[in-house]
Amino acid sequence: MFDENRLRVFVAVAREGSVTAAAAKLHYAQPSVSHHLARLEEEIGAPLVSRLGRGIRLTEAGRLFAERAEEILGRIDAARTELASHAGLVNGHVRLAAFPTALAALVPSAAGAFADAYPGVDVDLTEAEPPQAIAALRRGEVDICLAFHYGATPPADWEALSVAPLFDEPVYLVTSPGSSPSGPRDELASYADRRWIAGCAQCRAHLLSACEASGFTPSVAFETDDYVAVQALVAQGMGVSTLPGLALRAHRDERVRLDLLPDDRRTVVALTYGAPVAAPARAFLDILETGPAETRQWPDSSLDTASAP
Repeated sequence: MFDENRLRVFVAVAREGSVTAAAAKLHYAQPSVSHHLARLEEEIGAPLVSRLGRGIRLTEAGRLFAERAEEILGRIDAARTELASHAGLVNGHVRLAAFPTALAALVPSAAGAFADAYPGVDVDLTEAEPPQAIAALRRGEVDICLAFHYGATPPADWEALSVAPLFDEPVYLVTSPGSSPSGPRDELASYADRRWIAGCAQCRAHLLSACEASGFTPSVAFETDDYVAVQALVAQGMGVSTLPGLALRAHRDERVRLDLLPDDRRTVVALTYGAPVAAPARAFLDILETGPAETRQWPDSSLDTASAP
């Protein structure tokens, strides 16, 4: 049986064209490369290389054996990858960071399906808004992070990340049933004279941009990324707001009115950093990407109270 290290040394010599270059490639001392090459020739019983100036040239036997050696090493590497993947899905772990509404309305079903499929794999969950989650991903503290972006294209600073779009979610105007807008209920400009409640920094920036595009600057009276608190404040007439579909699927306060903003969407994505993605993380991504249909269902635009004006 051939020694794997000697096979790798020989393949490096064949590819690099010299013992010196192969030694540099492998981070071996040159005499060590020469020794492995000589021992391999002894085992085969035929010369594999001939000297050519400062380099080498493969003999006929060397050319044939180089092809076979690469095949052997390729199969060894593939077997190791498969075994590592299997081991990772038996007793590994996956670390996920998700923003609050995804953690409440998307992750539980995915984590449950993952636990059923891979009961020996631990899932570590962290709540974090996208900027913090992405920073943790870059530092190697998590394997996957769930994030979102508004608009058609991801942010430019995501270029080094692998982006797996999961779905687009609608955005709703959230108002109290008794409020009387100055125009259509599903237009931001109809509430230009009201106080507004803004969410996380990213959502607040989008709200300001959307209102500016509608011709006004909103008066932001409160800021909170707690989607339960937002709806409670709106229900008490403390302001109006916008919320994405995930937030309203996680918690729906029946005292508020929802009106779909037809031209506004938010894209939810799963991000990874570096390659290859470890087997447990890849398996969790597969579940996120092929989640059950109910994870993509959104509330109707409606007023579900009897106190409608």
